[in-house]
Amino acid sequence: MAIPGSFPAPGMELTHILVVAELARSRDWYRDVLGATLTGEYGGTSGAWLLVVTPGGETPDKPGTAFVPPADRSTISHSMTIRVPSCRAAYEMLRARGAEFLTEPHESAWEVRCFFRDPDGHLFEISERKG
Repeated sequence: MAIPGSFPAPGMELTHILVVAELARSRDWYRDVLGATLTGEYGGTSGAWLLVVTPGGETPDKPGTAFVPPADRSTISHSMTIRVPSCRAAYEMLRARGAEFLTEPHESAWEVRCFFRDPDGHLFEISERKG
């Protein structure tokens, strides 16, 4: 049976789930360091939102799976990029709020970028497109 409509369709939302060891610590970090707005302890309606959850095992709709935070901070399975107008300005602001960067901003022919981690080791990139 065909599903009516299109994909993506108006009203659809994208949620990215991060598994964290300590919910309160991560909530505070995302709010205080990254400047995120807490829309609720569960849920949101921003069109694209980040859901931070604690570890959990399988459920009837996802058998044989488990949500776990990164076990090894040096192995990256995903990363999120935040496009910014000025990488260096964002770097200074986030660093002042407590973000720990891997390096200072690096410049290439097409962008300026640098990386930092949340308290559980999830990798973030701030990137400024050039020209």
